[in-house]
Amino acid sequence: MSPLLLGDTVIPDFGSGSACERDNGWLCTGWLHAHWGDTLQPALVQHVELSLIAVGIGFVLAAALTLLGLRIRALDPPIGLFADFLYTIPSLALFQLLVPVTGLTVTTVEIALVSYTLLILYRNMIAGLRAVPAETLEAARGTGLTRTQIFLRVEVPLALPTIVAGLRIATVSTVSIATVAAFVIPRGLGHPIFIALNQDIFKTEILAAGGLVIALALFADLLLVLGQRVLTPWTRAA
Repeated sequence: MSPLLLGDTVIPDFGSGSACERDNGWLCTGWLHAHWGDTLQPALVQHVELSLIAVGIGFVLAAALTLLGLRIRALDPPIGLFADFLYTIPSLALFQLLVPVTGLTVTTVEIALVSYTLLILYRNMIAGLRAVPAETLEAARGTGLTRTQIFLRVEVPLALPTIVAGLRIATVSTVSIATVAAFVIPRGLGHPIFIALNQDIFKTEILAAGGLVIALALFADLLLVLGQRVLTPWTRAA
């Protein structure tokens, strides 16, 4: 078999190799075993890095904007509208708008991914914190807690389920959108999919990379669910 090497991705010559590869089968286990280390695993690691950076930065920015929106209520509508606007821009269009400024770089991808997390995270943070009952806050003040203590010990814990729900949605959507990053940089699980689509549509590589994206999204969602259960034991009791 004489594979065609394109970047970090290996596309088989359908005229050679195993019978499965020659027939362009959907699940050629021999190819998966041979190219896990040089194709799929590196792409998976890159995909995790792209997603973690985007969600991490997006969470910090959304938290800062939430504090600003809570402190100055007049800023809440414009912040929300700006986040709405960013979310409505199609990913490919946003990449094209950013490329002349930041180039074909990871920065371009991360700016776009972070932008898509802001709406979900900001809206959920604001909604969760504002849903804390007024009588609960009044009781906390009556115990002598300071404003900061009330926020950290009362408001944030009670808002945590809503915040984590937004984090789950933002994480899963980021893992999905990060696949499109292959149109800008040869990184992530979108890269083997993109190459396979442009080279006779090698089904095994598309299925494997796409399956890893789905598995990664489900695994990340499961971790966040478990994390929420650990951080909010009172919800389990309820």
